[in-house]
Amino acid sequence: MKKALMAAVAVTALLALPGAAVAGMAEAEKWIDNEFQPSTLSKDAQKSEMEWFIKAAEPFQGMEINVLSETIPTHEYESKTLTKAFEEITGIKVNHQLLGEGEVVQAVQTQMQTNRNLYDAYINDSDLIGTHSRLQLAVNLTDWMAGEGKDVTNPTLDVDDFIGKSFTTGPDGKLYQLPDQQFANLYWFRYDWFSKPELKAKFKEMYGYELGVPVNWSAYEDIAEFFTDHVKEIDGVRVYGHMDYGKRAPDLGWRMTDAWLSMAGAGSKGLPNGRPIDEWGIRMEEGSCNPAGASVTRGGGTNGPAAVYAIRKWDEWLRKYAPPGAADYDFYQSLPALSQGNVAQQIFWYTAFTASMVAPKSEGNNTVDENGNPLWRMAPSPHGPYWEEGQKLGYQDAGSWTLFKSTPVDRRKAAWLYAQFVVSKTVSLKKSHVGLTIIRDSDINHASFTERAPKLGGLVEFYRSPDRVNWTPTGVNVPDYPKLAQLWWQQIGDVNSGAFTPQEAMDRLASEMDQVMARMERADKGANTYGGCGPRLNPEKDPSEWLGKGGAKAKLANEKPQGETVSYDELVKRWAQN
Repeated sequence: MKKALMAAVAVTALLALPGAAVAGMAEAEKWIDNEFQPSTLSKDAQKSEMEWFIKAAEPFQGMEINVLSETIPTHEYESKTLTKAFEEITGIKVNHQLLGEGEVVQAVQTQMQTNRNLYDAYINDSDLIGTHSRLQLAVNLTDWMAGEGKDVTNPTLDVDDFIGKSFTTGPDGKLYQLPDQQFANLYWFRYDWFSKPELKAKFKEMYGYELGVPVNWSAYEDIAEFFTDHVKEIDGVRVYGHMDYGKRAPDLGWRMTDAWLSMAGAGSKGLPNGRPIDEWGIRMEEGSCNPAGASVTRGGGTNGPAAVYAIRKWDEWLRKYAPPGAADYDFYQSLPALSQGNVAQQIFWYTAFTASMVAPKSEGNNTVDENGNPLWRMAPSPHGPYWEEGQKLGYQDAGSWTLFKSTPVDRRKAAWLYAQFVVSKTVSLKKSHVGLTIIRDSDINHASFTERAPKLGGLVEFYRSPDRVNWTPTGVNVPDYPKLAQLWWQQIGDVNSGAFTPQEAMDRLASEMDQVMARMERADKGANTYGGCGPRLNPEKDPSEWLGKGGAKAKLANEKPQGETVSYDELVKRWAQN
């Protein structure tokens, strides 16, 4: 009787809708039944959420909008599947274009510089939060949702459910971007190899401690040497103890700005980013919004001892312990290379590629068994000798929806509807299972991920653990990400080529960053370009006045302390207890 009454009410509600809305609801029900499962919502709640989208989209039916994101599995799913669903349900056609991350940043920069509407919305890394909050060219979403965009803001959006909300919040406390996908940069290793009794015994004999998840870089280096120079071969395959990349390309810059210096310990304590010195080495005092410099001579840390150590170790490990040719790989070549099954560990591995690492053996993935169970695990990143408790421990990417004021309001509203659709509770859990880039707390804690966890090598355990807060994106110390990020890869490329030493390269990089920030300072003072929050560089002083005295950390007498490891199984137990 109760089901019959509910069905009658549903039919009555459907008949009250205009013709296009009736058709949209019929399509929504098909998508809910056939694609958008599982969900944290009941099917009735999903239908209710879709009914809101249909009504809100009525003024924009027949419109065709353009959005842009980088190419990862999550965005491929959006581009190929969710655009189709959105059009059939709302009547709004979306061209969701996919490009490399560097090209996305270039398009964002071009739209900001020219004020021309190239795309109606972007999925743009939260690394640009310092840029967007200063330039005020991106739409302040907090005010947008309460004001001009209120009629197209989903009442069930639930912003507090987004685990990366703090990453997309500016110094003014306002939300400038809405997370669409999120992934961390973790440690990856062959659990099956690390569990072999003969290898454990041999490692203990040679190094004096247990083979396990490395807690510090000393242990990582020992393990890299062990597999490359001593184990050499497993099951007839030549194996290596490390994987990375070094091709002279823009993604080599991200390799370092994605918290590599911070993992070594170059920054200051503080979450989500170090204060006063962040993971780029840029100084900005607590309570200020004005960057004060990157060079050691200005109180920064970009060319300090810890930063130089970090670059030296990257170059050294790449040459000594990675497979032949890795130094010529780019970002997109290095990560899938793990599936060949000849690498024991990787210190810098993005969980965005979990989906490809759980592909079946029949598709050429040699890191799963015959039943599709991973032979590998992911774990917290080891830290360098300069690292202190209270510092961030790694990078977390939060590709986030960004609207620009240069986009006409009607197109901006239609794009905002699409952005909310692909992160809605109706859609987000299924999308999380496809791309494994979880954005909602309700999604990661859903029973479907509990069931799937054994197949995902530690991803679920990590995102449910209290440790996840120690992995954060680039923060607000970086005043203009596009302008500064492009300086990094050329200098790091010069280290890989042998043209400059790590110290020379980082000295040049710090100097160039200060020069760019000096130009920004003049622009901010002259035309208020950065809203009063542009750089205000400290005067240069002798490095001795800063090193170890509130500036960059002083050089350690011993940069290779005793190696330290932890049992992976014990680590997971500790997470579960928290």
